Amino acid sequence: MGGPRRSAFFILQALCVFLTLLDSQNTVDAVTKDCVKRCPQHSKCINDTACRCDPGFKSSTEIITDHTDSCEDINECGPPPIVSCGRFADCKNTEGGYYCTCNPGYVLGSGENTFRNESENSCQDVDECSSGEHQCDNSTSCVNTLGSYKCYCPRGWVPKPGFQNSQKTTQCEKIFSRWTMPPGIKSQSLSGFFERVQILGRDIKSASAQDIIGKLIESVDGLLEVPGDLEALTLRDQLRTATNLLSGLEHVLRTLAKTMLTAPFTYHSSADTELTLMIQEQGNENVTMGQTHARMMLKWSEAAGERDSGPVMAGMLSSQNMKKLLAKASLKLDLEKKSELEKLHESTVSGTQFRFLSAINSAFLSNTKTEKLDSPVTFAFSHLPATPGPRQELICAFWKGDNDSGGYWTTTGCQKLGSLNGSTTCQCSHLSSFAILMAHYDIEDLKLALITKVGLALSLVCLLLCILTFLLVRPIQGSRTTVHLHLCICLFVGSAIFLAGIENQGGQVGTRCRLVAGLLHYCFLAAFCWMSLEGAELYILVVRVFPGQGLSKPWLYLIGYGVPGLIVVISAAVNSQGYGRVLYCWLNPDHGFLWSFLGPVTFIILCNAVIFVITVWKLTQKFSEINPDMKKLKKARVLTITAVSQLFLLGCTWIFGLFLFDPKSQVLAYAFTILTCLQGFFLFVLHCLLNKKVREEYRKWAGMVTRSKYSEFTTSTVGSSHNQTRVLRPSESGM
Repeated sequence: MGGPRRSAFFILQALCVFLTLLDSQNTVDAVTKDCVKRCPQHSKCINDTACRCDPGFKSSTEIITDHTDSCEDINECGPPPIVSCGRFADCKNTEGGYYCTCNPGYVLGSGENTFRNESENSCQDVDECSSGEHQCDNSTSCVNTLGSYKCYCPRGWVPKPGFQNSQKTTQCEKIFSRWTMPPGIKSQSLSGFFERVQILGRDIKSASAQDIIGKLIESVDGLLEVPGDLEALTLRDQLRTATNLLSGLEHVLRTLAKTMLTAPFTYHSSADTELTLMIQEQGNENVTMGQTHARMMLKWSEAAGERDSGPVMAGMLSSQNMKKLLAKASLKLDLEKKSELEKLHESTVSGTQFRFLSAINSAFLSNTKTEKLDSPVTFAFSHLPATPGPRQELICAFWKGDNDSGGYWTTTGCQKLGSLNGSTTCQCSHLSSFAILMAHYDIEDLKLALITKVGLALSLVCLLLCILTFLLVRPIQGSRTTVHLHLCICLFVGSAIFLAGIENQGGQVGTRCRLVAGLLHYCFLAAFCWMSLEGAELYILVVRVFPGQGLSKPWLYLIGYGVPGLIVVISAAVNSQGYGRVLYCWLNPDHGFLWSFLGPVTFIILCNAVIFVITVWKLTQKFSEINPDMKKLKKARVLTITAVSQLFLLGCTWIFGLFLFDPKSQVLAYAFTILTCLQGFFLFVLHCLLNKKVREEYRKWAGMVTRSKYSEFTTSTVGSSHNQTRVLRPSESGM
């Protein structure tokens, strides 16, 4: 009995304990669920009234009793960092935790991607260049760096425009790749030069920058010393070529200078071309660099470009030979300068001329944006000593390239500070190629212009009267009259062309200007040829022993018009560019072309002078004879005096005229103008008014005109009276 009962008791007791425990657990679960509802996110209950944040989170207090509190993530990576990942690694925070990774360009030696602490750090550099993970352009060379890589331009290459060296995006090109012939220019000399330049580009890998610079300057000197077919180019193409050479040299020298380790560097060629380079660290101090031809002082901060880091450079290239391509360029005055000159001279500035006093000096920096500098640059240029004459001025000018004209000299942005003993100081707000010029301003003289127009108009009227006289007056017809007639025709046509087209208004030598110059050349040569024929006629009349009638008309025409035509054709064939100048449509004095006019004229004047001396001597002998033929001798004397006077007038006129096209004094200009205007009047007086037969013929014409008018008046009067009588008679009869 006891055993079963005891068992039942234990079972009952165990059941009671289970029920008690079950009730207790339900009570605890109810309390816990109620606690959790009161705890913020990322926390756990401690008891029914308190909570604690999970690991990796924190609150304002360690034990949370206020249900408004919150648990925020702890940033183990800082700042300040709570954990250390070690070298070449970076901490990455996560919600409630963190992990470590190697920096870009590094990987874990274990092959894992992440780790937890410094003791697990095995980060090591990745060689992107050898593993092929770089993105360098094909034109560059990859160079590995700790944790990264850089793309460098190889030797002889430079970054393309818009790119920088040693960048992952760098793109390169050859140093000479952008320096090519100007488009549209055909020149074997220039083509050969650029072929030599490309060969230099291939030698850069084996030669030093100094050697390349020396060979380059020698190549430029060789091109300019013997320009060959460059001289046959049009003026525009010559100026475009000069602009190309200047800009190309500046670009290449700047690039080569950046590869040099030694500085300063100076090179002086056998052709007196001189280069000076200065390379040093960036700074704000004033720096002076110089050479034989020029010195430059600038604030060194101007030498650095926006993206330049490390040393920067400044350079100056002086060339004497470059003047050959730039001498024919125009000089353009800015509006302020032109207004100042017109106010000073109280007249219009019609144009400018210049001549070089110094070498062409090109200044350049690492900074390529030098059109407007923050601080002006001061130059001291050495040049030939010169004293300005009337309407002349010594100026600081710079070269400005232009697509339309090829380029021109101007002074905008530059001012002359002073000049003494062959040295001129200038200050400019930009950099370019500079030169010291002696400028001559063509100030329009209104009085001279009025004298020219009125005087030439009078001369044309007188020459026309001479032509009509020689054609219509029969008593004076003969070989000498033929000579005088065609002399006046040549002078009339030449003077008319001179009056209408001597000035070149466009500033460029075009077809019209060349045609005018050619016609003037022909007409004035023809005038002197006909004048030489008068000397021949005198020689035949006075000097020859046997009687003669002079040259026949075919010979007169052949010599008078054929010889000047032959001279002009040969001159044009040899140098067609010699016709026309920038300001005047006349012969260009360059290369001695003016002697195509001076030579024949000088020869004719000398020959006629000799003939006239011989003639006067012969006349003197004949006048001293016992029974001279006084009638013929007086006629010969009159003809000789007339011819000598005519030669003197035309000869003196063109002696002054030669200086007119390169004016240095107003006296010469006025002398030429007055003598030119007197030509027609003088010939009219000499050959018409002083000729007895012509005067008699004029009197006959005057009498005929007077009688004709009187006859018309008498006829009209008689006729009027007769008509009145006829009108009155019927009325009378009617009365």
